[in-house]
Amino acid sequence: MASPQVKLAESLEKLKELQDVNRIVAIRSKELSQTHRVRLLRNGFTRRVMKGWYIPADPNEDPGSSTSWYTSFWGFCAKYLAHRFDNRWCISPEQSLSYLVGNRKVPAQLIVRSPKARNKPTALPHDTSLLDIKAELPSHYEIKQVDGLNLYTVASGLIACAPRYFINESIDAKAALEMIRDSSEILRPLLEGGHSTIAGRIAGAYRNIGRDRIADEIIKTMESAGYKIRESDPFNRKTEITKTDRKQSPYVNRINLMWEEMRKVVIKVFPASPGIPKDADKYLKEIDDLFVTDAYHSLSIEGYKVTAELINRVRAGDWSPENIAQDREQRNAMAARGYWQAFQSVKNCVEKVIEGENAGKVADEAHGDWYRELFAPSVTAGIIKASDLAGYRSNQVWIQNSKYVPPRSEEVRDMMPAFFELLKKEESASVRVVLGHFIFVYIHPYMDGNGRMARFLMNVMLASGGYPWTVLPVEERDEYMQSLEEASTSNNISRFAKFIAHHVEEGMKGNPVAKIQSK
Repeated sequence: MASPQVKLAESLEKLKELQDVNRIVAIRSKELSQTHRVRLLRNGFTRRVMKGWYIPADPNEDPGSSTSWYTSFWGFCAKYLAHRFDNRWCISPEQSLSYLVGNRKVPAQLIVRSPKARNKPTALPHDTSLLDIKAELPSHYEIKQVDGLNLYTVASGLIACAPRYFINESIDAKAALEMIRDSSEILRPLLEGGHSTIAGRIAGAYRNIGRDRIADEIIKTMESAGYKIRESDPFNRKTEITKTDRKQSPYVNRINLMWEEMRKVVIKVFPASPGIPKDADKYLKEIDDLFVTDAYHSLSIEGYKVTAELINRVRAGDWSPENIAQDREQRNAMAARGYWQAFQSVKNCVEKVIEGENAGKVADEAHGDWYRELFAPSVTAGIIKASDLAGYRSNQVWIQNSKYVPPRSEEVRDMMPAFFELLKKEESASVRVVLGHFIFVYIHPYMDGNGRMARFLMNVMLASGGYPWTVLPVEERDEYMQSLEEASTSNNISRFAKFIAHHVEEGMKGNPVAKIQSK
């Protein structure tokens, strides 16, 4: 008779086959036998979403954690909706636009249109839901499938979205407008639908973001077709014009727009810069005195995926809560050693900044060294592979218990150079501090260590304004994480900026919270 470990390994192989071969995130009951379903559920490798539907899970995850659900949300919805409505469904125009420009946060309620809908909500885990609305769909050429989701195209979404979208989600709306390469893309559906009022609104939106040519062409073409157009600006304030390249990734355009909107908020709440310190030796000595090995906590977690290594460990009986705890202990020890090594590299960068070098340029050239130092001990100990230090991540990453979904790995390679260009050009040290930290974790360029890297980056930027080195205490981790979540999912940087500003001000008064020892 096969041992329990061998039986579990057999069930994991079935789960792995669904994930790898069929790329399944949402699992229907009929795709696994009852024996496999019960075994995987009991051991924490799957979780029930609703009757007849499951998702993969991490057995190490706390029972109340939302991470498995948030990492599976979009993939689950794509399969569930296809099963329920066949191919006759589409995400709302507003949520379609946000998804297309890279805003893939998990919504509290996903709105779906379908002729087969019942106008009823469907409850989902962790206070999320689906609301299906009985409505006709746009023409097939106005729908685009991305990641298994049926979405409005950018042009059809801009036409169909509610006017309030331009105010409530102004960054997403502007990023969507930037995706239109030529006025003909938006004019054709405007003319075919006879949308004179909407044409005036879209022309006003383009005028707001400095695309006067597209605005003029919309008005002239609609008027030549016999429509009377009244131009109106749907945004609640004028956009400060920033030159963008419509050939760029929408993610890049989005962080450029976020930077422009958020920087004004940061400047208002942050203390004035003391100026570059004249006594470099004293400043560097103060950094050494303030150094603490901050509590190692990862701000990222990879969506759980069954690996061949795990299956072999389970089959060999080498999988239990005890050896998981031992693994964690060893990882933490290596992380502490790596933190010290990276700290020395960061301190060298601080010295260059004090000497007058551009802080953005210094960080751009050196952040790869920080990352390698952070994880070099783990490579030596055999915990991670040397190839993991090759550079930016090559897989998707998720943030524990966060509704925010970081960009795909291929987008990271476009976003990071654009991010460092923003840092290099930024005149305000306070903006470099706050947005340097925030945009770094927003991009989440590495599989692990993004939080530590962002705090190192923050302190290099602090040095560029003569502010004291600041370590954010683990005792205030909840506020720290919640303020980052608010900035990531609601584009509200105020709470995070005030959080950082408070701790910097305490350091300037001689009461640095950085002296609080991590537990």
